[in-house]
Amino acid sequence: MDEYTVIIERDEDGYYVGEVVELPGCFTQARSIEELLKRIKEAIELYLEETGEVEIKTEFIGLQRVMA
Repeated sequence: MDEYTVIIERDEDGYYVGEVVELPGCFTQARSIEELLKRIKEAIELYLEETGEVEIKTEFIGLQRVMA
């Protein structure tokens, strides 16, 4: 089983939006985190069905908020 990094944000309407860092264009949204995680797994499976195996060439290190 592969492991993917998902960035989760909340939009202006209160929906949670998840985007898979390693799979460009792979994202989904839901009303709850639980539902979002279920949907993001489905999105990953569909993405891989369409594109085949993806070679991950980067390592996710982390996120940092910066005040400017």
